[in-house]
Amino acid sequence: MTEFDPERFEEKYVHYFEELERAYSAAYQELHGVRDSELLRAIDRRVLSESEPHYQGDGEFRVELPPDPYERAGLAVDEERFETLLERFVAGIERQLRAEFGFDGD
Repeated sequence: MTEFDPERFEEKYVHYFEELERAYSAAYQELHGVRDSELLRAIDRRVLSESEPHYQGDGEFRVELPPDPYERAGLAVDEERFETLLERFVAGIERQLRAEFGFDGD
């Protein structure tokens, strides 16, 4: 677990790049093998690679998505199925960020 400083998180890619990578990777691994791998990869590479994690305060994080995530994925897949997986993936990233920085309550 890394000691967290909200002010340093403003420059997250300088100070917390490895922690961000671990959180995104752990969220991906939670879904890998359980969900449609082609869709999961498209969300990871075409949508979440352009996302921006933000610290909200009180141990909470929010992942801001790029515009038009469904179109970015570029797959002929049901939009509801896409949105469901994207929501689970984002929730997993936010949960992993809380854990990575010691806000998970354990």
